[in-house]
Amino acid sequence: MPAAFLRLPVTHRALHDKAAGRIENSPAAIRAAVAAGYAIEVDVQLSSDGRAMVFHDEVLDRLTAERGPVAARTAAELGQIGLTGGADTIPTLEAVLGMIAGRVPLLIEIKDQTGEMGETDGRLEEAVARALVGYGGDVAVMSFNPHAVARMAQLAPEVARGLTTSSYDPDDWAPLPEARCAQLREIPDFDRVGASFISHQGDDLTRPRVLELRASGVPVLCWTIRSPQQEALARQIAANVTFEGYLSAIPA
Repeated sequence: MPAAFLRLPVTHRALHDKAAGRIENSPAAIRAAVAAGYAIEVDVQLSSDGRAMVFHDEVLDRLTAERGPVAARTAAELGQIGLTGGADTIPTLEAVLGMIAGRVPLLIEIKDQTGEMGETDGRLEEAVARALVGYGGDVAVMSFNPHAVARMAQLAPEVARGLTTSSYDPDDWAPLPEARCAQLREIPDFDRVGASFISHQGDDLTRPRVLELRASGVPVLCWTIRSPQQEALARQIAANVTFEGYLSAIPA
């Protein structure tokens, strides 16, 4: 994992601030994060024509005036859809890479496409790998779905990869089956997928498996920290934080 990911605090879905017209994962939020010198975390979903789109949700409803699955629209169609509260539209991963141009580290979360953290068809991972060909900046990929991380190991072995991990409270993760939650909770796939880091739920950092990985030298990032007080507590265990809603201090 590039060392910059352990030095620069990571902006969650870029440096968004809806009151300022900077919507999560938007070009405006990305430009603001670059200007401030933060590392950036973004999410990717798949368009109907196989492009990686920088957007968190599976459906358009929460963040746009449109309705329905992201995966039902082409990249060109998605690129015409405005993000509610701002002046931007939904960008492709290639466009975001061009905006960042290696100036700050980029952490890409590959969203689960299966609904059950199951075996992936590889289309989104292939789109991410294609977009990253020739990119010279610090970049890493991660996913809650270990199958997605394993697929990235095959497609882009030179790109650092990690697991996004959680307490997997079944109430929060429904309809993911409780048995699958229990399995993922113990992070059993770390070695199998060739992960080099985890990004774990910030209020669950004392979990024995997390501490075990940390003790073995695995970098532990965490999500999502929303105050300096939470950050100070998280940094007692985590090597770095993914934050939103305040400005994390950048080390000198």
